[in-house]
Formats: sequence, C-alpha cells, structure tokens
Amino acid sequence: MTWIKFPTLSLVDFEAPTLRRGIFYIRLVGVILLVLMPANFKKLDWVLFLSIMPLLAAGLISMKSFDFSPQGAGDYFFWRQLIWIGLGLILFFGISFADLRWLRFALPLILIYFAVNLMLAALLIFGQETKGAVSWLKFGAFSFEPSELVKIILILILAKYFSRRHIEIANFKHIIVSGLYAFLPAALVFLQPDLGSAIVISALWFAMIMASGISKKHFFILVLAAILLASLLWFSFLEPYQRSRIYSFFNPYLDPLGAGYHTIQAKIAIGSGGLYGRGIGFGSQSRLEFLPEHQTDFIFAAYAEEWGFLGVTFLFIFFALVVWRVARTGSLLNDNFGRLYAVGLGALLVAQFLIHVGMNIGFLPITGLPLPFVSYGGSSLLVFFLGLGILMSLKINSPFSAGER
Repeated sequence: MTWIKFPTLSLVDFEAPTLRRGIFYIRLVGVILLVLMPANFKKLDWVLFLSIMPLLAAGLISMKSFDFSPQGAGDYFFWRQLIWIGLGLILFFGISFADLRWLRFALPLILIYFAVNLMLAALLIFGQETKGAVSWLKFGAFSFEPSELVKIILILILAKYFSRRHIEIANFKHIIVSGLYAFLPAALVFLQPDLGSAIVISALWFAMIMASGISKKHFFILVLAAILLASLLWFSFLEPYQRSRIYSFFNPYLDPLGAGYHTIQAKIAIGSGGLYGRGIGFGSQSRLEFLPEHQTDFIFAAYAEEWGFLGVTFLFIFFALVVWRVARTGSLLNDNFGRLYAVGLGALLVAQFLIHVGMNIGFLPITGLPLPFVSYGGSSLLVFFLGLGILMSLKINSPFSAGER
C-alpha cells in the first residue's frame, strides 16, 4: 500500500520565523475561542465544523508535499495557508456569535451590494493584470479578490428579495428583477475575464430561483434564454483563448502543448494515483511542475495523484457532510430568509466543488476555480468561512427553530 509513504520530515524543514508566526496565529485562535460566549457554543453545528477540518487538513498536507519538489514551494504555501485558516476560524466564530438580524433589512444589503460591485468596476479601471485576468485589488502587501465576496453578498440579497416575494414568484417581473441583481456582478466578473466565477454567480441565481418555486412555463423560458445567451457569448464575447479551452475540452490533444496542456497533465496526475495513490510527497506531476497551478486550480489532481481513489472518496464524503449540514441547518430555520440563504450557500459550495473537480478530470472546460477549503488562497477561504459564519449566526439568533417547535 504505497499511499502511506511519507518523506522524512524534521523541524529543520520549517523556517523558524515562519514556524513562530504559525504558532502565534494558532494560539490567537485559541484565545479568541476562550473569550467568546460559552453559552452559544452548544448552538453551533459542530458536525459541520468538524467536517471542514479534514478538508483543510487535506489541502495543507498536499501543500506541504510540494516542499519536496525541486523548487521547494510547499513551505511557502503551507505556512501562509495555515495563517489564512487561523484568520478564517477567527472570522467564522466572530460572525457566528454576532447578531446579524440586521441582514433581514433591505437597505444595508443594497449598500453592501453596490459597494462590492463598485470594487469590481474599479478593478476594470485601476486593476493590474495577473495571469491574463484583472481579478485582484492590491493594498500594499495585501491583495483581495472581490469576485469571491460578491457571491456571498448576492446570496444574501437574493434571499432577502425572494423571502418577501415568494408568494408572488409567479409574476415574471420578479424573475427579471432578481436576474438583474445577478447580471451586474456576473457581467463585471466576466469582463475581468473570469468565466468560472461568472458561471458560479449564474448558477447561484438559478438555484435560488428554483428554490423559490417558479412555474414550469417560466422555467422553460429561462432555459431558452440561457441557450440564446450562451450562443451570444460564444460568437461575440468569448476571448480566443477561452474558445480554445472549450475546443480542447472535447479533444485536448488538438493542442497538447497549449490549450489542452492543463487537461492532459491533470488526467495524467489523477490516473497515476490509482487506488492507493503514490504517497505523500511522491506526486511527480506536481513535484516536477508538470501540473500548473497545482496549489489552487489543480489541487484536486495533485491530491488525487498522492492519495489515490481512496483519498478522493475520503474528500467527497466530508464535503458531502458539509453540504448536508448546511441544508439541514437551513431546514431548521424558522424564516424564509434563512432557508433561502442556506439554499444559496449550499449551491455555491456544490457549484464550485463540481466545476473544480469536473475541469480536473476533463469533464468540464478549464475555468480556474478553487476547491472549497482545500485550495490555497485567502480570499476564497475567508469568504467560505464568512458564509458559514452567517449561517451559524442566523441559527443561533433565531428565536426558535422548526425542530424546537
């Protein structure tokens, strides 16, 4: 069973200053937990929280294994991701125990919604291009990706909109108005260009429309509109490299060193993992840098190569637990706003997970989306912790739940 092989590790492998910083942040999280309200701890969904831990651990172990590559990049990713996890936990518990009932009012949400969209618009004017896209706002050494935050804000504003109009959803104008809420950030993100996030935003809107109970007639109208919009995007708006990615999706060997390279290398990595994996630190595709962006967009392939089919099954089980607990929490809330928010959050998790895995296995075109709680990156991780913290806050501050009734 080769999957249990580990390269030799020692404290010498870790830089002393980085190690001290990591320990400091871990201790800081512990202090924050100790001073929080003990009475509310039992109201948290600890099954949900504990289900996230193996996903975080899988990402950290994969990143540390990159340290054994000739470039030795794993130490860089490992410790910085550990710091982001510490900050994410602080954010999660801080938001969970905060009273966020003001989110049920429209005006604050509208202001936040337009503020985030203003950041997306500012990116197109003042942002600096990185790897072919303008996706990051930079403040000195700090950088942030507004397209991640806008997903949570959109879920909140759509939950608020539909919670007040669920009886009137048969009126098609509400579908149009809600579609405009989703269209603005989707268009701004698409222009960066970030096709993957634009698709996720569209999927969020569609999922929440379905949860609100639209008629079959309106459903088929939306499907027809989606086909027409996809045709318009293909012929008028998609960049040549985006079209080539879709062409290479059907046959990556048409351009094995160009558009099809990522797909081919990801398939090689996943296939070489077999049943048990090649062992932690023995993934040749990531160690030898054949697999591009193996810490973010292709971390699933890097993980599958080292852990194999059994490790991938482990990843799927715990992710399914997270989504199940989100859905269960939403079903116990006593108001439509909380329930619709849970629907949107669950749709966000599922959409990003399926798109990431789908593009890694060659089932979907390459779009460049992180794997929730596993991929390296602060913006995505903090936003997912923020989303779960909001859900826990709605649960804790709910006057009573369906189960308690």
